[in-house]
Parts: sequence; structure tokens; C-alpha cells
Amino acid sequence: MSKSVCSTGLRWLWVVVAVLIIDLGSKYLILQNFVLGDTVPLFPSLNLHYARNYGAAFSFLADSGGWQRWFFAGIAIGICVVLAVLMYRSKATQKLNNIAYALIIGGALGNLFDRLWHGFVVDMIDFYVGDWHFATFNLADTAICIGAALIVLEGFLPNAAKKEKA
Repeated sequence: MSKSVCSTGLRWLWVVVAVLIIDLGSKYLILQNFVLGDTVPLFPSLNLHYARNYGAAFSFLADSGGWQRWFFAGIAIGICVVLAVLMYRSKATQKLNNIAYALIIGGALGNLFDRLWHGFVVDMIDFYVGDWHFATFNLADTAICIGAALIVLEGFLPNAAKKEKA
């Protein structure tokens, strides 16, 4: 017997679409209105700053000669497939996990699009305190981090499935 998509975690795929639209839209605005290296202050400790990331998170392996583009693209595709399968196997009522998976998939696809289309990931959020600047990042990175944090949080919450069996 096949499952209805609405009864599975795939019901939450709209979150993936929302993350993609917001992420790719923000990157498009940066590419259209900024020159590489431009900075616009938004608030104290927060700038918009156009940077290119040829590596992974925090520019990991950015200077590795180009092979990392395809390596990270493969990892992103693999993660998206695994998380989509997990969403399919879970119930739609498992909101926290499914939303977390959808946030990670949306962020991974947003950065994957950049990596394949441009050869780099567009970063634009510059958080700083005094002279110390955190690594420049984007909204896809934010979605991935929020999704990962939700998965960790879910691990600390009481398990509803155990309550149902009792």
C-alpha cells in the first residue's frame, strides 16, 4: 500500500521551496547591486558584505584548486536525498524533525545552485563585534544551522512515539 504524500514528512517540502526562494532572491539582489567586496552597514555589528566562497562552510578548502566544487556538490546532493527519504519515512505530524530536514535541504540546494551555476557560493551576512568578524555567510547557511539546531533540540525533547506506545 502506498502512502499519501500528505501523510508523510514530504508534506513539509513547501519549507524547502520557501528557503530556496528567499535564499536565491537575496543572492540575486546582492549580485545585481553589489560589487565584490562592497559593504553596507545595516545595524551595529551587522553588515551586508558581498563575498565569494569557493569552499564549504567558513571557506573550508576554498584554496584547493577547484576539485572541491564537485566534492561539495556531491555531498549536498547526497544529504538532500538522505533527508528526503527520512521525510518520506516519517509522519507528517513529526513537525520538528521534518521542518529541520526541510530547512537543511533548502539551504543545501540554495548553496548547490550557486556552486554549480557560479562556481562559488554568494555570501553576504557579516556579523562582527568590534574588530572581530565572524565568517561571512548567507541565508542558506542560516537555514542549515537552524535545521541542525532543531534536530539537536528534538533529541532533548520527550519522545512522543514512546508515549503513544505506553
